[in-house]
Formats: sequence, structure tokens, C-alpha cells
Amino acid sequence: MIDSHPALKCASPQAPIADWFIGDDFHHNGAFYLPHAFGFFSGFGQKLDEPTREQPKPFDYKTPDGYEFYLKLGPLANADKLYFKGKIEFWNDLMEHDTYDEFWQARNLRPHLKNIKSAVMTVGGWYDAEDLFGPLQIYHEVERNNPGIFNVLVIGPWFHGGWSRGDGDKLGNVDFRAKTAEFYRENIELPFLKHFLKDDPKFDLPEAYVFETGTAQWRRYESWPPKNAREKTLYFHADGKLSFDSPANGTSPFDEYISDPAKPVPFIPGIAIGMTREHMLDDQRFASSRPDVLVYQTDVLEEDITIAGPITARLQVSTSGTDSDWVVKLIDVYSGDYPNPDPNPAGVQMGGYQQLVRGEAFRGKFRNSFSKPEPFEPGKMTKVEYVLPDAYHTFRRGHRIMVQVQSSWFPLVDRNPQKFCDIYHAREEDFQKATQRVYHSPQAGSNIRVQVLALEK
Repeated sequence: MIDSHPALKCASPQAPIADWFIGDDFHHNGAFYLPHAFGFFSGFGQKLDEPTREQPKPFDYKTPDGYEFYLKLGPLANADKLYFKGKIEFWNDLMEHDTYDEFWQARNLRPHLKNIKSAVMTVGGWYDAEDLFGPLQIYHEVERNNPGIFNVLVIGPWFHGGWSRGDGDKLGNVDFRAKTAEFYRENIELPFLKHFLKDDPKFDLPEAYVFETGTAQWRRYESWPPKNAREKTLYFHADGKLSFDSPANGTSPFDEYISDPAKPVPFIPGIAIGMTREHMLDDQRFASSRPDVLVYQTDVLEEDITIAGPITARLQVSTSGTDSDWVVKLIDVYSGDYPNPDPNPAGVQMGGYQQLVRGEAFRGKFRNSFSKPEPFEPGKMTKVEYVLPDAYHTFRRGHRIMVQVQSSWFPLVDRNPQKFCDIYHAREEDFQKATQRVYHSPQAGSNIRVQVLALEK
């Protein structure tokens, strides 16, 4: 669709990538998505010497437990040494480019989305673990660089490609109370194609057709984020409080925890060998009880609060090491009397369920530049600010809003040695414990900023 030929009437990028270092697939803010890359290239990356009807043999992990497998793997350099043995060329490319250098910059699609003449419908999923960053970025860049064309964003409650198969009625333990994928195919995709390819006059798509999680409703907007979304700040307080009010003087200025690369925080409550589809809305109760996870939550909400757009984490932190990852998770805490599903074969308890709404990792050494990493000065308070991908979610009256902060998310994200170094070539002795502090005084506060939307009546 770039420099599009006049014969091209419409295009629909679906789960497109925008940038493989900043937010899609293999890296998120410079943090390496280990099981996704390892699992993908151990099969897809196998070199074929000649055409064949045989599928590549799946990799034999010899365990269903990804946490165990990747912890025993040790430093990333062991992956090629023990398993790939130089045969997976792109894996080796990954390991040789640990910063946002020319290799990655050349693969950034955003500067090239110009001279587009066709209609564009970009499609993504709120729970697309591989490529949520991409659809949002592609939509915005197409909009910015190609004024006047028809450009629509569609995002539903789907995993990677979930709009194109199945009925999309639920994911993991969360029920969307509608066949969202069928709705998309019949009421959004088909009318788009019929209008631009068959000149069907029955056409009424908005600029943004997005699914609101929490209330499980499709919404139509003339821009994304909606024009009436307003930024509000949720401040961290002492004693684990989270509030739209700024912290007061006289309270403890920070919270701290020990981050141990030998005992990283799991990214899911159960056992899986790879990056699960449902981890982006999994129950986080398993993490909130860990001593290496900080938890902040609001009082019980007296009214619904809807967020629509990007989320900005603004942390004031320190570490006893010279590098650190920071993971921020925004969570919807259900009311204690929230009903269980019926039937309930898995025996899930939805009362007090802590549904992940959005989570994202940031490799701290890239806080000022993805191209020129910098070490932390041990013990010095330092600002770390980054943007989490958009969310469109309503926290219902009777629920709470929670934020968790941690320094590992394993094995979803590879372990940070907490020592400033080339992590892809780190040695076992480089991995060290670190004392992490998150500050929340009035003078040096940590917070997240969300786009709050007035509820539609």
C-alpha cells in the first residue's frame, strides 16, 4: 500500500509490525521476549536445503515447564551453544544487535508509510502478545502522513489473529459475552471489502471501531484515542495506596524489594512452555503476594472509570546494581462477590480476580536512548518513564484499580543481570541480586498517567 498503484482500492494490515526493537515481537522497550523468539526460531527459523513437504520438527524442550527450561538455560549465549549451534541465522543476528542500531532502525516501518492512496483498515487485538504496538503505530502513522484517505482502526478483545478464526467469545477466564470475531468478520471486514471492491453503498464505518473491555461493548469513534479522553494521574502512596490525589508529606518516601535473577517473578500463575495467549489478561493474585512485587491499589470505586488510550509510567527509582528492568502492570481487581462462570469446569474463583489490563517491561539502561544505553549509578534516584500500549477498559463500580511494579517477568522477558553489560553475551557470574526502590514522596513521586473517558450513557 506504500506508494500505492491506482488499481489498489483498499488494504488491511492485520497484526502488522512497526518496530521489532521498540514494541513488536522480539523486543519491548529493548527487553527481549525470550520464549517468543526462541520458540519461533527453533521451528520457523530452521534452514531448509531444498523444497520439502515435511514440516520442521518441533523443538523438544523435554519439559512442559518454560520457567524451569529457561532458568536452566542460563545466560542467553547458551541457546546457540547448547541448541541452535549456529544454524539459526536470525537468532545470531538478534544476539549481535543488543541496542537500537542501524540493523533495527532499518526495520522500522513507520517512516515509510507515505504516499498511500488506497483505503486502509488496520486490525489488531487488545490481547495480541506479539503485535499490539504495531497496529496502533501503523494507524497513527498512516493517519499523520496521508491526510484525506479513508483510514480506520479496528481493535477487539483478541489474541494474535483471533479476529480471523473462532468466534472470539472469551479468552482465558474472561468472558466477552459476545461472538466478537464473528461480529468483526460480518459487520466490519465484509462491509469494508464490499464497499471499496464492489462499490456497495451500504457503508458506515467510523474512524475507530474498538471493543471496550470491562463492559464488553463495541464503540465507534471519529478518532483514536477519543477526543474527549483526558489525562489523569494515579499516584503511588505509602502503605500500598493508589489514588488520583498526590501524596502528602510525612509519609515513607519509598518502597523497596530485592530482585534476584536466580528467582525471577513468573509471568503466569501456571505452567507453560511458551508465551501464552491469555497471559495479557491473566489473574495476577499469584504475583501480588510476592515480596519482590510492589502493589498499589485504590479504594473500592464508587463509579465506573473508563480509560481509552496510551498509559504512561513515570517512575522515580533507584537500584543497587548498574542496570535493571522495570515492569509496570495495570490491573482490574474484581469485587469479592463477582460471580463464577456457570458451568465452571476449571473451578476458577472470580471474586477478587486480578485481571491484567495492560503490562509492559522496560530495560532501564535505555531510559535516555535506545541506541546509547547508560548504566545506573547505584543508589541514585533516577527517572524512568515509558509508554505502555493503549488500553480501552472500564473499571466497574465496586472494583479497584491496582498497579504492580517488579523487575523481572520470566521467562516472558529474559533476565536482566542487574549489571550494566551486553546481556546477550553475559556470563553466569554477571547475574546479581539488587535492592530496588520506588519513590513516592511529593517531591519525587512515581505514578501512571491514563486517559480517562466520560462514560457513554
